[in-house]
Amino acid sequence: MAYVNGGKVSRERKQTEFAVNTIIGPGSFVQGDVETGGFTRVDGSLKGNLHARGMVVVGEKARMRSSITGTNITIGGVVDGNILASERLIVLPSAMIFGDITTRRIEAGEGCFIHGKVRICQSQESWERARSQYRDKRHNILRTDHG
Repeated sequence: MAYVNGGKVSRERKQTEFAVNTIIGPGSFVQGDVETGGFTRVDGSLKGNLHARGMVVVGEKARMRSSITGTNITIGGVVDGNILASERLIVLPSAMIFGDITTRRIEAGEGCFIHGKVRICQSQESWERARSQYRDKRHNILRTDHG
């Protein structure tokens, strides 16, 4: 059994979160929504939403026009879209974020750029409410775009 954030996490979950599941490499361009089951790394370009059930790393050279959902998210490149990190968001000094952020914890390096609202939810109740609002807002945007 492994311990993360003071709680117990099964080996299966630990392996799912840390085993590289998806890589969008340098020089790659992906258009469309991406859903992954584990650790996802983006070093190329993505135009479409990214929903990961594990960790997400956006490299320094990455360029994304997408909303990102994941557990622990690290941003080093450019993201034009909202971010929902269920555990933690790390914004590296090289990062530029144009969008709203919802997370439980955030760490931002000196020199990073964030243009949007930052919402930090410390209680489970505030997290559930914020997550629900994020999903409702995203659903309404998708319905408007496609309906």
